Amino acid sequence: MVRIAGIDLPKNKKVEIALTYIYGIGLPLAKQIVSNAKINSEKKIQDLDDKEIGNIRSIIEKHYQVEGDLRKFESLNIKRLIEIGSYRGKRHRLNLPVRGQRTRTNAKTCKSMNKNK
Repeated sequence: MVRIAGIDLPKNKKVEIALTYIYGIGLPLAKQIVSNAKINSEKKIQDLDDKEIGNIRSIIEKHYQVEGDLRKFESLNIKRLIEIGSYRGKRHRLNLPVRGQRTRTNAKTCKSMNKNK
């Protein structure tokens, strides 16, 4: 079992797909990491040797913010918006859509004013 950034990666998946199991790494970033590590994208996790795994691990640790650090950064950013009293912070506090979506008809679950139903 390969463990990178605190996540056990599935060993029967291709390297690019397995890296997407890490929070903060999507498919484009996984492809970039694999190409920087000079690993064949068709390889599966179980076929990697220790040197290649260490190379992937070092690239992720040096250049990217993933898992716990990224989650903490996002939560601190939302707390900062709430504290400064911005419009986005107020929307976060009320559990309403933040990015301008309508709340009158669509997204019935988003509107949190009347929870008696």
